[in-house]
Amino acid sequence: MAELRDQFDVVVIGSGAGGAPIAYELARANRSVLVLEKGPLLRTQDERGPGRLSDFKRDEMFNAGPERIITTPGMVNTGASFFTSHVEPDLNDEPHVFTNVDRPEDGSKITIEGYTAQVVGGGTQLYGAVSLRFAERDFKLNTANEGRELKGDPGSDALKHVIDWPFDYDALEPFYVKAEYLIGINGTVAGQAKKFSRDNYQTPRPPNPISEFARLGMERLGLQTYRTPLAVITENHAPSGRTAGDPKVGYVNRYGDPLGYKSNTWVSLLRPTIREGHDLELRPNCVVTHLEASGRTISKVHYRDPSGDLRTVSGKIVIVACSAIESVRLLMLSAEENRDNFAPLVRYQEDGSLLGRFFLTHAFGGAEVQIKGQRFDKSISLDSDYATDSCASEAFLAEHGLWAGGAIYNNTSDQCLPITMARTEGDTDLDFFWGGFMGAQDHTSEAALQWLNGAFGSRLSAAFMANQIPRFENRIELHSDVRDKWNRKCGHIIKNFHPHDEQVMKSFAEVCHQIMVKGVPEYTELGWGSVYGNAVRIANHILGGARFASSRELGVLDPNCRVWDADNLYVTDGSFMPTSGGANPTLTIQANAFRVASHLKTI
Repeated sequence: MAELRDQFDVVVIGSGAGGAPIAYELARANRSVLVLEKGPLLRTQDERGPGRLSDFKRDEMFNAGPERIITTPGMVNTGASFFTSHVEPDLNDEPHVFTNVDRPEDGSKITIEGYTAQVVGGGTQLYGAVSLRFAERDFKLNTANEGRELKGDPGSDALKHVIDWPFDYDALEPFYVKAEYLIGINGTVAGQAKKFSRDNYQTPRPPNPISEFARLGMERLGLQTYRTPLAVITENHAPSGRTAGDPKVGYVNRYGDPLGYKSNTWVSLLRPTIREGHDLELRPNCVVTHLEASGRTISKVHYRDPSGDLRTVSGKIVIVACSAIESVRLLMLSAEENRDNFAPLVRYQEDGSLLGRFFLTHAFGGAEVQIKGQRFDKSISLDSDYATDSCASEAFLAEHGLWAGGAIYNNTSDQCLPITMARTEGDTDLDFFWGGFMGAQDHTSEAALQWLNGAFGSRLSAAFMANQIPRFENRIELHSDVRDKWNRKCGHIIKNFHPHDEQVMKSFAEVCHQIMVKGVPEYTELGWGSVYGNAVRIANHILGGARFASSRELGVLDPNCRVWDADNLYVTDGSFMPTSGGANPTLTIQANAFRVASHLKTI
């Protein structure tokens, strides 16, 4: 058996939105690149060969495995049952622990939230593919709020820790352009409130007829609409060599795509780079345990190979892109492993240390109705058809007394298949899908058929994604007692929303509600609101914890995402964000990774 290489120009830890663009760019710049990924490589049908099925098991987000029981002692949900899938960790093997920062007396719980997917491609394999740019105002929320008074800010401290990004929208715009071209995104520029120097969108598919109710509601409210940008190819995609086909919701949205139409980072960036013969090596099923430092340089990356054996590899540049919680955890584990050399680089556990601080997700919620007397074929849908930026306008923010805006879009594919409808019925917690359905005694026998007949293909929702207030108290730590199956301290997320987040979410939820009221002629209201007040809302937009800033006093990373006191260590997943942006973050993470790669090619 040939010896594995242990010296590379670049080592990238994580193959998702923050890591793959850097691997793509630097491998094509004649650097030797190694990508280490904790999860497996799941191949599409064409990769496996004629007549063979994809590696995807079709349960990627169904949480349809066997029932298991949480065994971690001392948690408020110890003994609860849960279900997992083959791209998520077993909660007993590798849990996250959540504590409400404002109510620690409520105790802590084990949660799956904070994991997007452990698989080559990361969260881009499973996300709904909504690929919005951030608004121009999102990059300067400190400056934009000077002299403003906010509603729902009883302590007048909502803006205390808000900083501007170290660059503006115009600096990132060329990299949005690059990402949209290389990733493969369909949508429309017309109607968006952002500046575009180039339109690289593919033509969107015809909207599902059910989405017309959402479009009508938006327009009756005076909201400018556009076709939602989605990372799904609708035309042949030259950069990745993919051929367009007929993507349907059951293959593309919120599940792994066995055909390669969804533009995850494996099929759009890594696979074509390897196929073209560039010096890019991918090692899946490899768990990085810690980083080793010599002076200001990361000298070794320690990891376990698929057999569990310990190995090391070195890189002139080391990129950490594990998704924010796990990236911060890796830095902290490395500091605890080597307090003399590594801990000073990340200023770990000093008074006022910023590592792990300002953990962010999003303010989100929406409204859902069941349309009376009509049923629609949602198998032809992608994730969303129409979006609006109107609630990021200065006029909207001034009217509602908000610090920042966000985007609203309709969820065309909600409850698209009977199994997904049952899986999420009555649930508000990602940990315990199926709980509501299995606990509903009236969903049996003939009553279950009547429920399906009334609800299937008739539900429509509008969702919002808005900035969350950064709080110093919201943080990621290492849990002192709970360890994973490798005996490493687990991530401990200590978080809650700021009171002004409630004002943001109430304002946006009301707009979503009015979109349904104005657009749908006859309906049964299923509910509207937000995640404010929920016990666990880490969800899957994992941001902050190692924010970048113009000075080391304000952030863990410099403007190029390099750890301030390290020479060759960069963090490029969503943990770099000082504010969460008013839209889904994946495209911005990818664009920033391309920006960082452009810098790295010069050194």
